[in-house]
Amino acid sequence: MNPIDAVRKYLVTLQNNITEKIQEEESIEFTKDIWKRREGGGGESRILEGGTTFEKAGINFSEVLGDHLPKSATNNRPHLEGASFKAMGLSLVFHPKNPFVPTTHMNLRFFLANKKNEEAIWWFGGGYDLTPYYGFHEDVIHWHQCAKNACDPFGRNLYQQFKTQCDEYFYLKHREEPRGVGGVFFDDYNDQNFEHSFTLTQSIGDSFLPAYIPILEKRKETPYSEENKAFQMYRRGRYVEFNLIYDRGTLFGLQSNGRTESILMSLPPTVNWKYDYRPNPNTKESELYEHYLIKRNWIK
Repeated sequence: MNPIDAVRKYLVTLQNNITEKIQEEESIEFTKDIWKRREGGGGESRILEGGTTFEKAGINFSEVLGDHLPKSATNNRPHLEGASFKAMGLSLVFHPKNPFVPTTHMNLRFFLANKKNEEAIWWFGGGYDLTPYYGFHEDVIHWHQCAKNACDPFGRNLYQQFKTQCDEYFYLKHREEPRGVGGVFFDDYNDQNFEHSFTLTQSIGDSFLPAYIPILEKRKETPYSEENKAFQMYRRGRYVEFNLIYDRGTLFGLQSNGRTESILMSLPPTVNWKYDYRPNPNTKESELYEHYLIKRNWIK
């Protein structure tokens, strides 16, 4: 099997596995939407809305190609701007109904770029992060331990490197606050050889369900009030701000004439903004800001 086929097979298999697991939590079915891209390629979007556990869940696979690699994909390789490319990726976002269950995101991607008279260049990227509305220390520890376990076989310091990159990437500069409690994030990764880089990507992808599902199962039946729900709606506003202002995947999709419905599936179904909101002191809401939306090492 050639490398491109191997990546495609893995991402599609992972999409199926995650879909099946999330479907077990729901009473309604995912809508499956197979689409084609005019410039080349296509994908399959799987969307669930109005579920018993998730207000919205999206699990998308895409494989697109084009003659000009967008600027958003060449931050670390500016000389490749305008090169022909093939890009493959799996992207998911889960927005839970219960405010005590965190929102989560994962993205895994593979790029192959070709510039005239130059050898083809490939790289992987992706990772996952957690965005709680109400913090639970043991949940965050578990999340980061799973991420570390996935990275450790590939380098002693890799988890810390990817964690730092995640903290720096998922940061709202205009708010001066993180989007959540982080996880791992890597980009432009082609260390050692293809097999090493691909195996690392698979390890991170395979660790997502063991990282998230125990948190979901523990918190999904937690009783909540209208006040809790209102705080969730407010904090979702931060998610929207990040995805529309900073997210490179969103920018790449729009700059490459991707499918808008699939690109923006990451946005929550309901959200609100409240002018100059500040949580009352000594509350669970203020605790999120004081103890979770801060830069810190969660595990040793």
